[in-house]
Amino acid sequence: MNAPVLQARGLQKSYGPTVALAGVDLTIHRGESVAVMGSSGSGKTTLLHVLAGIISPDAGEVTFSPSAAPPVSVTALNEGARSRLRRESFGFVFQQGLLIPELTAVENVALALMITGQPRDAATAQATTWLGALGLAGMEDRRIGQLSGGQAQRVAIARAQVTGAEVVFADEPTGALDSRTSGEVMDALLWATSQQGRTLVVVTHDPEVAARCSRTIHVRDGRLATQEVSS
Repeated sequence: MNAPVLQARGLQKSYGPTVALAGVDLTIHRGESVAVMGSSGSGKTTLLHVLAGIISPDAGEVTFSPSAAPPVSVTALNEGARSRLRRESFGFVFQQGLLIPELTAVENVALALMITGQPRDAATAQATTWLGALGLAGMEDRRIGQLSGGQAQRVAIARAQVTGAEVVFADEPTGALDSRTSGEVMDALLWATSQQGRTLVVVTHDPEVAARCSRTIHVRDGRLATQEVSS
């Protein structure tokens, strides 16, 4: 088993009287692909958002251990530092991709690098390489509306990985896709993350998607109910 890349201890989060996380302990190892499943309102998306530093828990701690730097307490960082961590070390793929429709595929991917200070030409070159690796060569100049749902999700995957993100968080990345396209997107997502030694945390309601991951965590009423390791 590889070293831990994310460790959560005693995570608690409530929204008014609703308890979303009720003392979650979780360790995710480098190179794992972890599926998080649970019914609506179980706390699975809140767990992903706390692990990724998008929201802060009411109590508990998340520690991120980069490959080439000392561990950092995500929960102890201020908002600016968490934003920088998300921008430089984490990648995100959501159900609708959250791509910018006015930009082309290559511009959407290159933007992730340009935000970190890379020049446009260098960012575009890296974005083009990633799009080609994910089967989108020749589609770089298409706007998002000119792509299929599966193609747009591969653009989102390229954007998530072009910065070298060590952990990619995906929230229902195949939820709007048919079963064949869903399989193709999972192929691309796993290739870009765990098959490169990086880590994937994916919230999904689809057992076929979860079965592709190395481990599945079931969340119920804000707690980890069961865990399964794929054979």
